[in-house]
Amino acid sequence: MAGGSDRPNGKIVGRLRLASQGLTGRTRSSGSVAETVRRMTALQAQDLQAAMWAVGARVPGCGLSGVRSALDAGEVVRSWPMRGTLHLVAPEDLRWMLELTAERLTRSIAARHRELAITWADIEKCRDIALEHIAAGGPVSRAGLFQVFDAAGQPTQGQRGIHIIGTLCRHAWLVQGPLAGNQQLLAAFDGWIPVSRKLERQEAIAEFMLRYFRSHGPATLRDFAWWTQLPLTEVRTVFEDIKDQLVELAFDGASYWLSPETAGLLDDGLPGQRAVLLLPGFDEFLLGYQDRSLVLAPEHANRIVPGGNGVFKKTVVAGGEVVGTWAREGSGPRAAVVPELFDPAKPLGPAARAAFTRAAQRYLAFLES
Repeated sequence: MAGGSDRPNGKIVGRLRLASQGLTGRTRSSGSVAETVRRMTALQAQDLQAAMWAVGARVPGCGLSGVRSALDAGEVVRSWPMRGTLHLVAPEDLRWMLELTAERLTRSIAARHRELAITWADIEKCRDIALEHIAAGGPVSRAGLFQVFDAAGQPTQGQRGIHIIGTLCRHAWLVQGPLAGNQQLLAAFDGWIPVSRKLERQEAIAEFMLRYFRSHGPATLRDFAWWTQLPLTEVRTVFEDIKDQLVELAFDGASYWLSPETAGLLDDGLPGQRAVLLLPGFDEFLLGYQDRSLVLAPEHANRIVPGGNGVFKKTVVAGGEVVGTWAREGSGPRAAVVPELFDPAKPLGPAARAAFTRAAQRYLAFLES
């Protein structure tokens, strides 16, 4: 697969990833918001508005109201399934994901909890307070729960409150539930997610990995281990159980893994050569991998995350490669999408400009529907 005219390069890997992620051509989702999130395994979602467009970009005809409705109905949930980072996941998957990842993350932040004077007894007390309050009055805002904690002698200042809530969510006692404006209310996990799948550890890692490579491939084992923060040694061991369900793509001295369906596009016609997409900040196309250099030239990385501040800008993706950033200017009928390409000496050609215009119109229509 790596030989002849089909020899992969960064752009081809990028186009294969677009296909795996349902962002282009025949691979675009024909399902619902919930089905798309489930197929993606997890979608980065620390910025809620960006996460909604990440879904919208993968579901043709989907509007903002459709994504909001899926969150309000509990068809999609947003929590911290891995890396201490918010993601959108299918509700039935969240508990087994947390059971895989929560313990390691808890150990990694133990020192911070000592600095904040958070003990396990504090967590248990806050759990009981929160669940009692929600049972009596329904889902509650973060600010409202902070007031309840403060009144009960559990201070929430100086990040103490958010660390407590994060811990309660990681241990599947609370989960972010329905929307109140542009914020989510906190609900009792068992009430909001009445049905959860139960997987043994090795079975769970195998499923997590297989779904990741199907939805994110081509990717490496190191990409997956970084994405989930599962130990690489354990990942390598479990991978032997599933590797026969994937296809290996050798590139630049490394092994990349992807689904047979996506790999088949190399023979049947790989889409996306002329595609121009407007992706949100924090999108899985860029953040779903430890090594992003195949789709984003290292010399431009600082343009996406200025000063390494952890805030990722929206990206213009052309032909499987990140070529710039974009922003919305104005509102209502006067709203427009303005690109800022990395290399002004290489402007978009006529076909790419037309594709950019279509992508911009689709994004603006998403916001209004």
